[in-house]
Amino acid sequence: MYISRLALDHFRSWRHCVLDLKPGVNVLQGANGLGKTNLVEAVEVLSTGGSHRTTGSMPLIERGEKTATIRANVEGARRGSGDTVTLEATVNLRGANRARVNGGQSRYLREIVGDIPTVSFTPEDQQFVAGDPAVRRQFLDQAASLLIPGYAAQLQTFTRIAKQRAALLKQLGNRQKAGEPLDAALSGLEIWTGQFITAGVALSRQRQRLIERLNRSFGPLYARLAGLDGTAGDVSASGGIARLGGDYGTDGVTASGAGDDVTEDDVTADGVTADDGAADSGSVIGDSGSVIDDHVTDSASGNGFAAGLTYAPSFEEILYSDAPEPLISEHFQRIYAGEVARGINLIGPQRDDITVTLDGMPAREFASNGETWTLALALRMAQYQALCEEFDERPIVILDDVFAQLDETRRQEIMRFAARQDQVLITVAAASDIPAVAVAGNRDDVSDVVGGDVVGGDVVGGDVVNEDVVGKDVVGKDVVGKDVVNELAVPMHLIDVAQLAAQQNAEAE
Repeated sequence: MYISRLALDHFRSWRHCVLDLKPGVNVLQGANGLGKTNLVEAVEVLSTGGSHRTTGSMPLIERGEKTATIRANVEGARRGSGDTVTLEATVNLRGANRARVNGGQSRYLREIVGDIPTVSFTPEDQQFVAGDPAVRRQFLDQAASLLIPGYAAQLQTFTRIAKQRAALLKQLGNRQKAGEPLDAALSGLEIWTGQFITAGVALSRQRQRLIERLNRSFGPLYARLAGLDGTAGDVSASGGIARLGGDYGTDGVTASGAGDDVTEDDVTADGVTADDGAADSGSVIGDSGSVIDDHVTDSASGNGFAAGLTYAPSFEEILYSDAPEPLISEHFQRIYAGEVARGINLIGPQRDDITVTLDGMPAREFASNGETWTLALALRMAQYQALCEEFDERPIVILDDVFAQLDETRRQEIMRFAARQDQVLITVAAASDIPAVAVAGNRDDVSDVVGGDVVGGDVVGGDVVNEDVVGKDVVGKDVVGKDVVNELAVPMHLIDVAQLAAQQNAEAE
């Protein structure tokens, strides 16, 4: 499955844009500020219903406009049984975000979430470990919206109820200060609290199952990436991230995005988002469809590996009760005064968190910068594995400016991984951000979607002749004799974002 054409109208910095893409690796190259991240963000919105960069619709819409439109032609889409399908999303400044399939009937955007499964690797991923809990909740919501049918609708329902209950708490506080009667408001609070508990428990249970699913592969993936499984740091020796999805067979939303009619103001005003506080072949995909070798097994404690994920629900009663609703109701009674005084919901899924552990300790307190990045990569790879298992196909992979954050070894591992995907969208500020060996052997396969062809080096007798490859002089240097070069020689479709932006400006004039 891959996107063959992406068209944007009034999406962030792009007034109008039509971008042709190819299967395999697509590289969007351009200086910072040209809008290359906005292009891949549009794909993320179409896939998950929201963006990791914002909790509201307003920032996604060009200034002065009321709507933004994203359209994509998808080849081999599941909804189209292998045919080309056109998916369209309309992001509205006010009201629900909408969607159409093949120009058909308008529906809620949440109804097409997951039709284009994606996994996005971004510089912000490092915040998974040490950042604000809202970052981890956003990851949970986007991953669950893709993996759990009905999750996006459940999240929207909970968000609406949470907003109404918080508004009533504020009303009670104001009436209390003014000495006005509270009977009617208290009766309403009881009703909304019951709905809040029911919707919140359902959402918490779904998140709990998601963490359990991700945790099965997260620990082994971290061990592989960190060289803790006997590879001594050489993750390519027995697969590593490079082998993910290589031979995958049949064995195997944010509050604003999934909740289409919830705006940024809605979410923040009511306290909803407030926080207090490998097989024998060398593939990581084993015979069972697992992302790790079949001989790797869990231990009795945790997941048996150095790294783990622990769900920390605000409704902690769900951890020790199969019917936690009465216990949560009692909890609300105990904190009634505090909620009224502050006018916000003090407990509930809007305050959930994930604890990332390393050797049994909270990683946010002890992990080094390198360990933090490895943990973040392992979490994204666990999400990738779960999507492969769920849909029996590889999701589209988005690598947004990640090469600048990684050392050369990790860059090469990411490129090996990218070479095995149906489609990858990579953004880079400079061609030199891409591992040189990744393009040295196939520079003649690089083409430019706008403004003409990129001149590639002719490969003659194994030598790259008369060509400077990504800023490194390789004239007369034999590249065929090096296995790593052969493995990483990846055909790439290069898109000059500066020329794409210039084309847009010329059309505007």
